[in-house]
Amino acid sequence: MELLKELSLFNATSGREAKLSDFIKNIVKDYADEVYSDSLGNLIAHKKGSGKKIMLSAHMDEIGVVVTYIEDSGYLRFADVGGLYTKYLAGRRVVFESGTEGVIFTEPKNDKNALSKMYIDIGATSKEDAEKCVNVGDMGAFCGNFTEQNGVIIGKALDDRVGCLALIETLKRVKSENDLYFVFTVQEEVGLRGARTAAFAINPDFALAVDVTDSGDTPKCDKVAVKLGLGAAIKVMDYSVICDKEVKDTLILLAEKKNIKYQLEVMTEGGTDAGVIHFSRGGVKTGGVSIPTRYIHSPSEMINKDDLTAVIDLITAFCEN
Repeated sequence: MELLKELSLFNATSGREAKLSDFIKNIVKDYADEVYSDSLGNLIAHKKGSGKKIMLSAHMDEIGVVVTYIEDSGYLRFADVGGLYTKYLAGRRVVFESGTEGVIFTEPKNDKNALSKMYIDIGATSKEDAEKCVNVGDMGAFCGNFTEQNGVIIGKALDDRVGCLALIETLKRVKSENDLYFVFTVQEEVGLRGARTAAFAINPDFALAVDVTDSGDTPKCDKVAVKLGLGAAIKVMDYSVICDKEVKDTLILLAEKKNIKYQLEVMTEGGTDAGVIHFSRGGVKTGGVSIPTRYIHSPSEMINKDDLTAVIDLITAFCEN
């Protein structure tokens, strides 16, 4: 899982994916017929074929923060880039593009965990000192490490670097007559923006969004059918899409035929790139395959390694079908 570790530890908040894109490009260029980036920053690896045009999508960006104001005292005020769970932010560390690290903390009387009552401490004693390190508009990603133990992986930005890994591994192994587009999208966390432009340009016949999904196997959590270790999660619907029945049923049949462990996913909150791909142009038959994940949008997201293997096997089978 060394490649997943490298992908996870990249800092690439929404709109700041260029370095990660270059890293992935150097990996996939030997396995595709052409690799290019569009104007928005999506990275597309095209494996040409004479069959159906299939688009697979996984997003490169991660959630983070952006500096909105610097106090005279040197503390930083900030806004969210993507969905942050504010009640879990106090004590978290972020690293900015300059390499400067800071600690997020909250004012004492912040009963509602309002972002406006939080700040980032980089150790500066004045606004002038702070501006030597960061400026308004600078983005920061959460600090985190990468751990493998007990059959699981724990790391930051597994949403959706694990999906990016799944696309890379599928591209390496797939043998298909279909016309395949592996799309590493940008700005998913702030509104599925990259997938919208990529789908319009590619105009696929079929599409799969490969992303993470919430699990329902932690103490007293909401009742969710998806659990770690039960295999690839075949998406039925989420807040942004009702998946095409033909695509969903095909994924189920392939999983059963090839003895790939799977489970069915209904996600009542949140969405994926599938949400904008499916109504691109005249419409695209779209589905989703997800990696069950605990603690999404935290610096300590957790996946099961066997689930990841099942996802790679399943999307490879779909491309070859």
